[in-house]
Amino acid sequence: MLKLLIVNILDKENKMGHWSEAKIKDFAEVKGGKRLPKGKQLIKEFNSHPYIKVRNLGKEKYIQLNSDYEYVDDETQKSIARYIVNKGDILISVVGTIGLVGIVGDTLDKANQTENCDKIINIKDVLPEYLYYYLISSFGQDEIRKGTVGAVQPKLPLKNVKDISILYPLIEEQERIVNILSSIDKKIEMNNAINNNLIEQLNQFYTEFSTRKQWPEMTIGDIAEKVAMGPFGSNIKVSTFVEKGIPIISGNHLRNYFLEEPSYNYITEEHASKLKNSIVYPNDIVFTHAGNIGQVAMIPEGSHFPYYVISQRQFYLRCNTELITPVYVLLFFHSKIGQHELLSYANQTGVPSIARPATNLKKIRIPIPSLDEQKEWLSVISPIIKMYQNNYLEIERLSILRDTLLPKLMSGELDVSNINI
Repeated sequence: MLKLLIVNILDKENKMGHWSEAKIKDFAEVKGGKRLPKGKQLIKEFNSHPYIKVRNLGKEKYIQLNSDYEYVDDETQKSIARYIVNKGDILISVVGTIGLVGIVGDTLDKANQTENCDKIINIKDVLPEYLYYYLISSFGQDEIRKGTVGAVQPKLPLKNVKDISILYPLIEEQERIVNILSSIDKKIEMNNAINNNLIEQLNQFYTEFSTRKQWPEMTIGDIAEKVAMGPFGSNIKVSTFVEKGIPIISGNHLRNYFLEEPSYNYITEEHASKLKNSIVYPNDIVFTHAGNIGQVAMIPEGSHFPYYVISQRQFYLRCNTELITPVYVLLFFHSKIGQHELLSYANQTGVPSIARPATNLKKIRIPIPSLDEQKEWLSVISPIIKMYQNNYLEIERLSILRDTLLPKLMSGELDVSNINI
């Protein structure tokens, strides 16, 4: 119904006379975040001081507290207390994966803000939700790319965030645009909630299975067919990107248990053939070793492409399937023990990174049930994985619909002045 409604208004007259253009600094304030004091680290124990990282942005419109968050201890909190966020603030990532955007939800009111994000506050004349949608639209992302500087370590300076240009109509029309897009987002959020529940079920099945007996242990090196790094940064440059070809996996695609495929940069098949050691296939497990460390995702069977190339910040594990089921290894690295083992090699100075990632991954020990027992366990959880993947395809379809509408709504191409949702 919503889709038909939107299609029916495509031919309406454009009323750009009601639209204005301004820079963010003209109608809001932009503030940077704060790096943790030297020698201080985040903690896993729940308290009232959650710490928002870049990896928490970009999944849904509202950023809400969940089990993935880490926290600041009471003493450290006192030294960074001026760098908290409030409900309704907009966060934008400015280092690492640049251009992720989210609105602070009620469960993160007074949370701490990473130095890798800026916050947009005290917004006037523009609805925060409208600004959010504009920033994630192709227009907003183009503005963000224009303001990004640096080749080796790209960043979006605070001044350039302030200078991002926004096109916006009167408040009444902003509200109508937000209502159209929010109705799609609510369906996406509902499906995400279902998938979060399915992931919790998978984690429970893994915990029960992995602790059922005192399984013998092996190292990742023992059960790996291959562990390899992404290419050197000089081997994949923006100048080598093409419109279609072999997709490049970045941290943006590793935000969940299975590869997410919103959009890609591509290189030619010929270029990819020169990076054979960095090519990954379905059932390979991809890790991030610099920036948003701790990301682990598996390329599922039935993925959009037969193979991919990982970026310089990733490395991957190809399991020996005669010894281990890849899904079992995936869930191990999402467990508390697996994350602890992986991050025990992390260096928190400067850009977070895992030291000698391929070498140290091979050292990690993992309990290994017999292959027959693994297969029996896999038969139990396979329907959950299938449900998750089908649900993700629906999320993807809705996201494509929203992203198709975004530039039309944000440019005034669609006139929504007489539409009520």
